[in-house]
Amino acid sequence: MKTAWVFPGQGSQAVGMGVDLEDLPAAKAQFDRAEQILGWSVLEMCQGEEEQLSRTLYTQPCLYVIESILADLLMERGQFPDFVAGHSLGEYIALYAARVFDFETGLRLVKHRSELMDAAAGGKMVAMMKFDRETLEKVVEATPDVVIANDNSPEQVVISGTPEAVDSVLSQVSAKRAVGLKVSGAFHSPMMAPAAQQFQEILESVTFSDAKVPVLSNVDPVPATKGTEIKMRLIKQMTGTVRWREIMLQLPKEGVSQAVEVGPGKVLTGLIKRICPDLKLKNVGSLADIS
Repeated sequence: MKTAWVFPGQGSQAVGMGVDLEDLPAAKAQFDRAEQILGWSVLEMCQGEEEQLSRTLYTQPCLYVIESILADLLMERGQFPDFVAGHSLGEYIALYAARVFDFETGLRLVKHRSELMDAAAGGKMVAMMKFDRETLEKVVEATPDVVIANDNSPEQVVISGTPEAVDSVLSQVSAKRAVGLKVSGAFHSPMMAPAAQQFQEILESVTFSDAKVPVLSNVDPVPATKGTEIKMRLIKQMTGTVRWREIMLQLPKEGVSQAVEVGPGKVLTGLIKRICPDLKLKNVGSLADIS
């Protein structure tokens, strides 16, 4: 039975996540290492105010550290994936789990990424549920300064761009629900190009090893193991669309029969359930979930 591990990104964070891990020696070592790199405590942040934890600057490193620890605990118990994928930020933990880079290298990258994305201002992101895809795609194509940032499922996307452009799309496409995301910038859109340029310089200074297991990337759902190719895909990720719908459709094609969501919440298994109903699903969000 082939298994894919999937790692959630921003939006899955929850106050109290990771607290059950602090007494494990291996986890404690990672939390301590993270504090040295970040200059603040992930555990304290996860037990603080929801508003602060939800700020990009803190959300991304917290999720990276906790999901990495959970992945390590699974591997310590002899469980290994055949494929990995992560949603936006989650791709960094997928790459860590595939041993493309070590824990510290990944955390330093996430720290830089969160700082650049937190500083990006002036954009808007809105999640749309139940809409006519053909109409949406036509309107987005005809409207400058807006893109489909997250293609999460046939019935759920996130559009991203200038507030004016996003509002223009919303006025032309009827959706059952449209929910504004609490983010500072227009993530996964061309508006992130200045931040992406700065981040590319950081990424290029880091060596990516070949992945131990194939990675399905946000910008290209075809599995890859070459470190150079994975890095090129990651460079495009900040401005590119998160092609999660295509990643999910790719899993059965690769012979995957089980997906394990490693991290807080059940966002990704919820999406997979609707698209790939035959896949066996499991959630590992806490120590209690690890058998």
